[in-house]
Amino acid sequence: MGFYSNFIVPWGLEWAMSDPTFTQYRQAILADVYGEVLEIGVGTGLNLPYYPTEVRRLTMIEPNAGMNRFLQKRIEASPLSINYQILNGEKLPMQDNYFDCVVSTWTLCSIAQVDQAISEIYRVLKPQGKFFFIEHGLSKDPTVQVWQNRLTPLQKLIADGCHLNRPIINLVSEQFKTISLKEFYVPNVSKILGYMYQGVAIKSD
Repeated sequence: MGFYSNFIVPWGLEWAMSDPTFTQYRQAILADVYGEVLEIGVGTGLNLPYYPTEVRRLTMIEPNAGMNRFLQKRIEASPLSINYQILNGEKLPMQDNYFDCVVSTWTLCSIAQVDQAISEIYRVLKPQGKFFFIEHGLSKDPTVQVWQNRLTPLQKLIADGCHLNRPIINLVSEQFKTISLKEFYVPNVSKILGYMYQGVAIKSD
């Protein structure tokens, strides 16, 4: 990774995703997480303060080592037992049926082989394990979709591979058949950026 990915992107991510609006979504998605947990694409570690005490151990992966300048401070301040590894989500070294929960917050938009990453999430979850996610993606509004499709090539350049137009629920439902989902626009955020998919998917037996 070059200077932009390692230095500019982490600062931009920390600034943009520290907004209190996103904090409330983090708290909501993490409230019911428990047991042995994997978080993919941890970024600068903004989720860490909101994990509940029911988490026995947290494994965190992140492909961009530039996030460490923010992330290490949050790891040191956390009371959780944490295993942090620099990895991407497309090929996980963890064994099958290992985690009680997997967490992804605003991550699936940026993974190059996102289908493979979701397949890996499914593989490492225990039967009846839960995938907790909140992601931005393709709006249901055709007018918004036009601009999401037009601007995605630019977004990928400036936001380290981030897509505006991924149909998140379609991608998740290719692996998971039981999904509880909410779709909504974030208030006071452009509809192009702010269409959200928030849900919990359960692995079959």
